[in-house]
Amino acid sequence: MSRDLSRLLRPRSIAVIGGGAWCAQIIKQSRRMNFAGKIDVVHPRGEVIEGVQAVKDLAALENGSDAVFVGVNRHATIEVVRRLAEMGAGGAVCFASGFSEAAEEDAAGAGLQASLIEAAGNMPVLGPNCYGFINALDGALLWPDQHGCVAVEKGVAILTQSSNIAINLSMQRRGLPVAYVVACGNMAQTSQAQIALDLLDDPRVTAIGLHIEGFGDLEAWHALAQKARLKEVPLVALKVGRSDQAQKAAVSHTASLAGSDAGASALLARLGIGRVSDLPTFLETLKLLHMVGPLDAPTLSSISCSGGEASLAADTAVGSGLEFPALSADQRADLFSALGPMVALGNPLDYNTYVWRDTEKMAAAWLPMAAAHIGLTLIIVDYPHTDATDWVCATQAALAVRARSGRPVAMVATLPELMPADVAAELMAGGVVPMSGLSEAIAAAAVAATLRKPEEAMVLLPGHDREGILVDEGSAKAALAACGVAVPKGLTTDADGLEAAAATLEGRLVLKVTGLAHKSEAGGVRLGLSSDEVLDAARQMPEGSYLIEEMVQGAVAELLVGVLRDPAHGFVLTIGAGGVLAELWQDTASLLVPAGPHAIEDALRSLRIWPLIEGYRGKAAADLGAIIAAIMGVQEYVIANAGTVSEVEINPLMCTPDAAIAVDALLRQA
Repeated sequence: MSRDLSRLLRPRSIAVIGGGAWCAQIIKQSRRMNFAGKIDVVHPRGEVIEGVQAVKDLAALENGSDAVFVGVNRHATIEVVRRLAEMGAGGAVCFASGFSEAAEEDAAGAGLQASLIEAAGNMPVLGPNCYGFINALDGALLWPDQHGCVAVEKGVAILTQSSNIAINLSMQRRGLPVAYVVACGNMAQTSQAQIALDLLDDPRVTAIGLHIEGFGDLEAWHALAQKARLKEVPLVALKVGRSDQAQKAAVSHTASLAGSDAGASALLARLGIGRVSDLPTFLETLKLLHMVGPLDAPTLSSISCSGGEASLAADTAVGSGLEFPALSADQRADLFSALGPMVALGNPLDYNTYVWRDTEKMAAAWLPMAAAHIGLTLIIVDYPHTDATDWVCATQAALAVRARSGRPVAMVATLPELMPADVAAELMAGGVVPMSGLSEAIAAAAVAATLRKPEEAMVLLPGHDREGILVDEGSAKAALAACGVAVPKGLTTDADGLEAAAATLEGRLVLKVTGLAHKSEAGGVRLGLSSDEVLDAARQMPEGSYLIEEMVQGAVAELLVGVLRDPAHGFVLTIGAGGVLAELWQDTASLLVPAGPHAIEDALRSLRIWPLIEGYRGKAAADLGAIIAAIMGVQEYVIANAGTVSEVEINPLMCTPDAAIAVDALLRQA
């Protein structure tokens, strides 16, 4: 259900209901933020709190106020929310805990949360079990504790389920202008995605950071990604919870390689949301995006007056996907003109210190590094906390480089504490990004350089939970073949029919016992048999029915192709090195169904096994078109059976120069 959050998050009047301590804190914090609207207090004793005369009864509030902090116990919260909804309030923050988050300790918690949702109706509610929000643009807040926000004209929005993390992030001293902080709590009614959707309507929001514990409504996240693209507001996520949720009931190799976090990563990539792994990088990425937006190239220049810092910058970028391009001829000429023959020219650049204190010479020496093909220029300078007077020249030179080049420029302190707040403010005013920490700066640049447009197609929703039953391999292959997946010629039979079945097949043969998930470990598969050897081989294998097939030979690569139903993220498509290498190498890429042919090809190219597919050391290449067609066929089956399928795996998909054949298939379906 769509709800209008504008009155709640951008209120002209606020009210506080509950204990005097909460009331006093919110009033004091509102005054500190210069909130110009009306403040009402509802308190049972009707006393004066921080100069505001409280009323004893909720009925005294006119129209229920735009935004109301409900600071009473969990049982009373439900009735208060019901009355606010009836009065036409703009929205409420439910501070009380003891709802669904405490269900394991108190069975009543889940029922109380359901009652709260029913009581709120269409009135927006944040929480329960949350601190509320801070709007630093309008000075409006419902926040019963300290915070570090200051008034800003524009800035980033930060959303998190954890109120404690929200407080800590508000206290950052990295020069990042924070426009909104929203603690989402249990998200009983209003989700992170819905809140972010509303904040996109505020043109003063430059980027949105999301600390995510779980996604919930995938359709809302899809809508958020599409709207953010239209508004050109980048999204960054710190996703926690690397659980094995999707592995517990699974039987395939896919499950051991692609747990729930693979689904989360695939979903974020599909939505065009950048992912970071820690809070400092979260803040630095938001700062970079606030200042310059997504980078137009995954390339860096590094400028420092120390060879140690130059090598540190180069090493830090290893594995990030960023490059330090070699200097062009024009760059070399301009650098030589500025620095002379005593400096070894390169990128990263150690320019030595003899131009230090001469702002104009410093700017002239740094300017060539901020070339048009460089996504971000890093100027590494650590300001001493003792006396930084001698470092003013560096600040001025960085500002000059930004002004003259028009390119993204960052001043980077290798240690976060060596970027003074006043210097950061001066740099930001001149368009230079002050970055606290070299590792964080490069990690932030990697995110900003790889942000992409979200895919327009909605993910295939996971549907209801169910237990899948293992389908015999012959039936699984027949089902996949009907969707265009090539399979070996073969027959399923009992022991009495083996000789007759073998006589209908050509070449070397493969014999398998059906109904086993891991046949090799159980001795349930024999390869390279002649027709005369089939019966003897069967006698040495576990009893059961048999699948006998023509053996596929001449493969240049073996792939794993699997799809696993992930209740939190949809259906995760995993592509990777197959056969005996599957779990040994763990060389995989994960996408969400449906994935298009181009996305599948990109995933294949990202694998370490890609050189074999492409043709390694003069050997024949695999048929890429056939591989992609096979993967598309697997997806076609999953899409057609989304309501029942739990797991599909081909391992291996034998990739030859002219075909891609599923020689082993596993299917679990309700």
